[in-house]
Amino acid sequence: MTLTRLSALARTLTDDRWTLLPLRLIAGFGFASHGYAKLARGVEPFAAIVAAMDLPAPLTFAWLTVALELLGGIALVAGAFTRLLSPPLVVLMLTAAVRVHLPYGFSSVRLQGFGAAGAKFGPVGYELNLLYIAALVAVAFGGTTPLSVDRWRARRRERPAYHPTSREGA
Repeated sequence: MTLTRLSALARTLTDDRWTLLPLRLIAGFGFASHGYAKLARGVEPFAAIVAAMDLPAPLTFAWLTVALELLGGIALVAGAFTRLLSPPLVVLMLTAAVRVHLPYGFSSVRLQGFGAAGAKFGPVGYELNLLYIAALVAVAFGGTTPLSVDRWRARRRERPAYHPTSREGA
């Protein structure tokens, strides 16, 4: 490929927002998988963690978190309501970063050792929370992405509705 063709391809990918698609898919899958894991283990153990963080109404907050992560993650994968869902998901990430991960520093990889059972890691820092927040901000403000419900909805709104004004052949 020539430099001109590469440049044209880059412009097409950027103009159509294909570059945001991996962020949307990975962030959405990540949220959905975390929500599903909490649901599969039972919401009550997560509610105990919420209570230990001194947050109000731990069981209610735990259920809201599970629902937002699971359903919001699925919606992000589908590219549906990304601007509406991003702020509450950012709040979840900020809460996790400050209440859980902040004491462990920035790094999300804290290799403590390696043995017959494989790698052993220590507590996780807030790095991943910031990456999720960055992905949510990019997707929310970057506009609709390819293969998304939001883009489909936007195109439907732009298309004029069919209103027959005359009766042909009458």
